[in-house]
Amino acid sequence: MLKLVNINTYYNSRHVLWDLSLRIPQGSIVSMLGRNGMGKTTIMRSVMGMTPPRGGEVFFNGEKINGLEPYQIARRKIALVPQGRGVFPSLSVKENLLVAARGQGGKDAWDLDRVYEFFPRLKEREKFFANLLSGGEQQMLAVGRALMTNPDLLIMDEPSEGLAPLVIKQIGEVICALKGKLTVFLAEQNFNMALSVADHVYVVSKGMIVHECSPDALRNDEEAKQKWLGV
Repeated sequence: MLKLVNINTYYNSRHVLWDLSLRIPQGSIVSMLGRNGMGKTTIMRSVMGMTPPRGGEVFFNGEKINGLEPYQIARRKIALVPQGRGVFPSLSVKENLLVAARGQGGKDAWDLDRVYEFFPRLKEREKFFANLLSGGEQQMLAVGRALMTNPDLLIMDEPSEGLAPLVIKQIGEVICALKGKLTVFLAEQNFNMALSVADHVYVVSKGMIVHECSPDALRNDEEAKQKWLGV
């Protein structure tokens, strides 16, 4: 569904991603692990056109999308749950969800009722301003808002960041529950959560893919864990 081919991305003159390639098969959950500052968020931004690659190509469903504006990429049915959640603090939970609503109706469409069914806590809090929610509730809202766009591909950047262990477990359960409904590309530092949900794992270091394997293979590879992740 998503393919990056030899992309090179810069921040001004600073070279951040180096000839980076990866593939996200349709219907899969793919986790990307790496220490802070190794390029995970830049990969997400490169896909979404927020920091466009200066070299290489990004394909979505066979269509080249690098060079398009971020809103044009989003309209291809790609949704981003950004690092830090990015909810609209002065809007209510319900307004945060409705402002993102897009897509056709039907029994499998993500609408307000279906998101509330998926996240009952958001239904309870629907009249609350987003800045009054807990960190876990804000993360649920960020995921729910992305689902309201009815994406085929959901990109999630560090969804467990700053959350308590119990909430991280809940977010992992949410990601697993999405399996079979859409494709998920996850950047994550929480080793156990990332491996528990994934079908395949990439490891990023210094702007390059340095390792890829199944979750079980990485879980049992002490050398790779220590070398690339410090686990």
